[in-house]
Amino acid sequence: MNEQKVLIKEAMEVLKVTSRTFYIPIMFLKKELKDAVAVAYLAMRAIDEIEDHEEMPNDVKAYLLSEISQLFLEDNFSHQKYSALVGPYAEVLPEVTLRLADWLLLAPDGAKKNIQAATSEMAAGMAKWAKANWKIQTREDLDDYTYYVAGLVGVMLSDLWKWHDGIETDRNLAIGYGRGLQAVNILRNQDEDLDQRGVRFLPNGWSQVELMAYANENLNMANEYMKSINKRPILLFCRLPLAIAHKTLKAIKDGREKISRIEVEETVQEVQADL
Repeated sequence: MNEQKVLIKEAMEVLKVTSRTFYIPIMFLKKELKDAVAVAYLAMRAIDEIEDHEEMPNDVKAYLLSEISQLFLEDNFSHQKYSALVGPYAEVLPEVTLRLADWLLLAPDGAKKNIQAATSEMAAGMAKWAKANWKIQTREDLDDYTYYVAGLVGVMLSDLWKWHDGIETDRNLAIGYGRGLQAVNILRNQDEDLDQRGVRFLPNGWSQVELMAYANENLNMANEYMKSINKRPILLFCRLPLAIAHKTLKAIKDGREKISRIEVEETVQEVQADL
């Protein structure tokens, strides 16, 4: 097996361990697009692990994320510079983060620029919010934060749909798609975020009621976003996380923290059958 095939195999294994929820729909995509989306997910997850780290000080997070943002702006992401940057933190950062430069080697030529630009912007936004200790005070703050950590995922995916299949989508709906998934994650992880990171992603005066309304508003935009996608593999990819988000939101309303693994598997079958 050549080095490229070994690296692809390792990337997919890390992807599966990191997030089975996204690993499943990525497998629906055609080869070149599958590689592009897998690389994009791994790159964004790599920086997300820095932002979410429970022990790393905020100033260190902001520094690392700012530096990574700049590295992404270079045409050829420097493996050497990145290794020097994260090397001192090798004992506390996961494989998906430490091997970011490896994942980028797998990006198809036509998609690499979009992936790097979106991840650079995301890293810069995460650095800004790390400096601010994620103090969300207004609806505008929440929109800004969720744009950087999730709305940009929707934008980047839309760029990949256009690159690979010529699919035109609405940017605002794409952002709503990402924000909707993130809002459900915030709802699901409220206690954990507060206990482990001391962070509460709710604007002043908001309760779970307002956050649920925010999630619903953006999930409705996500529903509209689906209507512009006419390729079955891409629609399968987009519909599965959205269906899981809708079911998770309902579970939270019913007093549960999340849906079960069996419910996830049932949702996969339902989405496939529906399409």
